[in-house]
Amino acid sequence: MEEIEKNGVNDLPEGFPKSLGQIKEMTMLYSCAMREICTKLENLSQEFELNKSRNPIQHITHRLKKRDSIRNKMIQKKLPMEYEAMRDEITDIGGIRVICSYINDIYDIVNMLKKQDDLLIVREKDYIANPKPNGYRSYHLIVAIPIFLSSEKQIIPVEIQMRTIAMDFWASLEHQLKYKQEVPNQREIVEKLTECAHQIADIDQQMWQVRRQIELSEDIPTEEEILMEKLSRIDIAISE
Repeated sequence: MEEIEKNGVNDLPEGFPKSLGQIKEMTMLYSCAMREICTKLENLSQEFELNKSRNPIQHITHRLKKRDSIRNKMIQKKLPMEYEAMRDEITDIGGIRVICSYINDIYDIVNMLKKQDDLLIVREKDYIANPKPNGYRSYHLIVAIPIFLSSEKQIIPVEIQMRTIAMDFWASLEHQLKYKQEVPNQREIVEKLTECAHQIADIDQQMWQVRRQIELSEDIPTEEEILMEKLSRIDIAISE
């Protein structure tokens, strides 16, 4: 119990797991859910690379929300301080961030995820097509995935945030700067950050157009042509 008390379990909402075993179980469930989804994303990225000769995902990170953050969010949402309320209403305890090269890659990955039979799309918000007032852009998905244990199945929600490299650059710096206290000319700084977000969005579009221009100039074969080439190789191998 000493380790639990050091971690501040006594400050948790009533009904939260209060033993080390229960905390480990909760951590395990969300960690398993994130691992399952990360594996799916890696598999999709490999398939994409095989078919289109490039990797759409630059990197993937994940995190487990801290207990204090969970508690504060429940207070903010005026939820009852109960474990079941946390499980039902706080859907970003497990979070995955996917950084893609281009905007179109994000939409391709989203469409691939939606075709997964064992993934339930709980909620989605397209902040790329509809940016927040401060200029924030990203694609958010809340998905639920089954986790099979030795004696039961549990459905665990996970939040996936997808951004381009440029979007992530802006969001990371904006997150740091907005927590600076007592900054003079704060309104001017907010306006400049918003302007930077618009400029970065323009650059994202330009980089996509450059890539498309390069692909066209290289006369890259279509997916159908690639498939036919693979089938022809199989036929040759069989005949030999």
